[in-house]
Amino acid sequence: MITQAWLNSWEYVIPFLAFPPEVRRVIYTTNAIEALNRQLRKAIKTKGHFPNEEAARKLIYLAVTNAVPQWTRTRSWTTALLAFKIHFGDRLPD
Repeated sequence: MITQAWLNSWEYVIPFLAFPPEVRRVIYTTNAIEALNRQLRKAIKTKGHFPNEEAARKLIYLAVTNAVPQWTRTRSWTTALLAFKIHFGDRLPD
C-alpha cells in the first residue's frame, strides 16, 4: 500500500528532491510552523475576548509581525532563502 502511494505521488516528489538538502529540510520540518502557532495561541489566549473580527485580525497580524525574526533561526535558513529566491524570486520580497 505504501509503495502504491509513492508511485501515485511520484510526480509530486521528484520536484521536491531537486532542491538542495537545506531547502528540503526547511520545507519538511514543522518546527517553525509549530513555533508560530504557539505564539499565536499565546497572544490570543492572553487577550481572551475580541469585540469584533477586525480586532482579532489586528492582534494576529501583530503576533505574526513579532514572530518574523524567529523564522530566521531555522538552521541553514540563509542557504534555503537564497535557493527560494532563485526558484521563486518573483514571489519573495527583497
